[in-house]
Amino acid sequence: MRLGSVDAPPKKPPSYLCPGVPREGAIRADCKHAFLMAVRVGIDLVSVDSVRASIQRHATHYLERIYTERELQDCRTPAGVDPERLAARFAAKEATLKVLRPTDEAVPWHAIEVLSDPSGWVELQLSGPAAALAATSGLTDFSVSLTHEGGFASAIVVASYH
Repeated sequence: MRLGSVDAPPKKPPSYLCPGVPREGAIRADCKHAFLMAVRVGIDLVSVDSVRASIQRHATHYLERIYTERELQDCRTPAGVDPERLAARFAAKEATLKVLRPTDEAVPWHAIEVLSDPSGWVELQLSGPAAALAATSGLTDFSVSLTHEGGFASAIVVASYH
């Protein structure tokens, strides 16, 4: 293929495409070259004002019921706990519940913990009923992403499903 005065090599198909499929760009689930992964996804959006109001109305009772000590520590600023950071963590807990899909099992808020990494990333740590539900459901490799902007906080959680 010639583009202007530069010779370009022919395009190679992406690695997830099966080289044995007659149609270009086709993916086959039964192909040994195919890479397919089942995932569950949960997403949630929380109003920062609703978290701020809960802190003002219920103070320590709200904070200790929903968040772990480590989460509260991660969200502390010189002015106190940051409602934006807390709202993002609450959204992550809700998004995690959407991935876990509990039916009759009660999953306490503390069983889903959002931990801050020193480099700034966050990760989920499940314990107790949340960890047990994930194990019996075949859910592994949880990933979480948080954001907050314009009075709202959001989180998305993805887990591999085996």
